Amino acid sequence: MIAGLVPSATRPVIPGGGPQTVAAVLDPGLATHPGHEALVGRHARFTFAGLDAEVERAAAALSGLGVRAGDRVAIATGNHPDIVVGFLACMRLGAIWLGVNLALASPEKAYLLRDAEVGVLIAQPDVVDALAPHRADLGDLRHVVVCDPARGDRDEWRALVDAADPEHRPAIDIDPFAPAAIAYTSGTTGFPKGAVHSQHNLLLPGAVARERARATEDTRVGVVLPLTILNLIALGPLVAFQGAATCVTIDRIDPVGLAEWIRTERVTAVSTVPAILHGLLTHPDVQEEDLLTLSVPGVGGADCPDAFKDLYRARFGTEVTVGYGLTEAPTAVTMNDPSQPPVPGGAGRALPHVQVVVLDDEDREVAPGAVGELCVTARTHGRWAGVYTPMLGYWNRPEATAEALRAGVLHTGDLGCIDADGEVYVKDRRHDLIIRGGSNVYPAEVERVLHEDPRVAACAVVGRPDERLGERVVAFVEPIAGTTLTGDDLDPHCRAQLAAYKVPDEWHFVDVMPRNAMNKILKPTLRARLT
Repeated sequence: MIAGLVPSATRPVIPGGGPQTVAAVLDPGLATHPGHEALVGRHARFTFAGLDAEVERAAAALSGLGVRAGDRVAIATGNHPDIVVGFLACMRLGAIWLGVNLALASPEKAYLLRDAEVGVLIAQPDVVDALAPHRADLGDLRHVVVCDPARGDRDEWRALVDAADPEHRPAIDIDPFAPAAIAYTSGTTGFPKGAVHSQHNLLLPGAVARERARATEDTRVGVVLPLTILNLIALGPLVAFQGAATCVTIDRIDPVGLAEWIRTERVTAVSTVPAILHGLLTHPDVQEEDLLTLSVPGVGGADCPDAFKDLYRARFGTEVTVGYGLTEAPTAVTMNDPSQPPVPGGAGRALPHVQVVVLDDEDREVAPGAVGELCVTARTHGRWAGVYTPMLGYWNRPEATAEALRAGVLHTGDLGCIDADGEVYVKDRRHDLIIRGGSNVYPAEVERVLHEDPRVAACAVVGRPDERLGERVVAFVEPIAGTTLTGDDLDPHCRAQLAAYKVPDEWHFVDVMPRNAMNKILKPTLRARLT
């Protein structure tokens, strides 16, 4: 196995009779209704038959650039069908796909390309231009192809695909357990690490959704967050295609623009974050009829304040669909049942293909309700027993891989607990834990209390080193627009809800929180402001 990765110890079959490789993910739609819309974007739309032909041409185009099984191909564009087509083309060649988020700075983009030893980059013009000063450091990069679907005269990728002959690409025997895609962590400690997944792994969330009838031919799955994030590929097009549903690539996240997409394309389901969906539900220019088709809006990527849950319940008549997931899983691990009353502080129960265990520092399972490290492994019983396989590791990081996959179990680095009913509670990242005077402070707990104040738009709690106490609790708060807040405004409520040692010692108020592409607040950036 290349790059210090760990081969899968088993080769299980995904139950349900669906595809066993991403290369074959269009087969359900091709078999039942090839003329049904499969993929929609601003500049293109494809039926299942048309998308299959497009992917074949794209695979031939990549093959013409010298791409072979195991080679790395990166894509850096906005949410357009080109990302999905390029991804599926890589899967049919046995190549390894990497999405490069547009929000990254040019040195960060260059780092990913260099670390993954990318040979082919397909990117929009501004990315190509910004990377020009870094080309000398990207010795593995053989081809850079401009992708600009809005400008046909500049769209080199379009020209390559149109000119390609599928008959000339090699036939590949796809191994579903070989490396298929790299997803870089957000880099909360040091440089980002590339979590590597197999085609088998990437299919599992969609296979579970298919069995639960979460995606059918009448479903239109909108993807709002960047498709350069591998989790969004798994939750969007791969979920849709396994259910013979339609995937809609959405290129606007502002409330009015998103509402226009939902109305025009009759979107029924999206995976988004509270900030985006909150704007959709409260913006004065978004009308009730704009959202008539939207029946399954899932929320992830950030904590969900109670005020937002109330707004959501009033609009959709159900509870927010929330869960817990991570890049290394890949994506979803737990999910709540929106038809049931919410469990305060809960993140739902483990999905059918995985089980979550809580381990102490010696990797021993703790008692129900006790806090430890949340770890993910395969389900040991039932229809999905043994189907889940861990990630293959971190690209060229054998030591980090060995640490994360000790005893064949994915160690998440997240702290949490599980109650006697199987409900999972996520307390915090292990490295985010604040130890103040010998007492553990979980930032998420303090943030939950701060979010109870309707004047708080966003907040983040971090630790500041302290000679006497070890660490002090520091809160960063983003007030809602038009509101001015001070620590004196928020301190009394915190003292009424939290032990004294958990109440912030220090307050900082910001106009806008620093966030990454998944809308998660960048705590390292906030900590840096304290030095």
